[in-house]
Amino acid sequence: MVDVLKKRAETDMGNAVRIPAHALVYEQLRGLILSGDLAPGQAVTIQGLTEILGAGMTPVREAIRRLISEDALVFQGNRRVTVPSLGAADLKELIFIRKSIESELAARAAPRIDPAGIERLEQIDAQLDAAIMSGDIKGYLTRNHAFHSALYAWADAPIMTGIAERLWLRFGPSLRVVCGRFGTENLPDMHKDILTALRAGDQDAAARSMARDVVQGMDQIARAMNQREQL
Repeated sequence: MVDVLKKRAETDMGNAVRIPAHALVYEQLRGLILSGDLAPGQAVTIQGLTEILGAGMTPVREAIRRLISEDALVFQGNRRVTVPSLGAADLKELIFIRKSIESELAARAAPRIDPAGIERLEQIDAQLDAAIMSGDIKGYLTRNHAFHSALYAWADAPIMTGIAERLWLRFGPSLRVVCGRFGTENLPDMHKDILTALRAGDQDAAARSMARDVVQGMDQIARAMNQREQL
């Protein structure tokens, strides 16, 4: 991930311009949360994060503060932070908010996205399907988020997109638990239906398909939570 972010910071003239260390570390730590490498409820020390990220204490602390403000981390004292666990009430709220916001983002993207944008989404979805077939959990999680992020970028709605990204930080780690419990082959999505709606420029169909995609994913998390409570 570090190499990818560094490449993004290079100018068209080939002069390497480094992005600030705290921004680089923030993206790294955010990626660990989204991919479930930091599991819900898992406590990790600030020192431990500096070792994992290969970064200094100051940028790690700044990244942690930013992620705490986004409700993606919780400070536990003794220089420890955790990824918050989800409860049943949290899931109900997340389903309602995600359906409202992400369906609207899909609807707004439908008339705006161009053929190249759709082709890019198809490429990501093909990579996601390959990850499902091979049981690549991290690949599935990364590509699933990439699909949604790439789609929402076409909505031209930065406030709603920012909210959606924060929501993904809340439930993303729990998807890793789902994959570990059920396997990737049991993770259906509505991406094909979303792509069909986008090709047609059908806003209503895009919104409906996104709503079903959201509900399917969150239902899988609820199933995993119920099984955990029964153990």
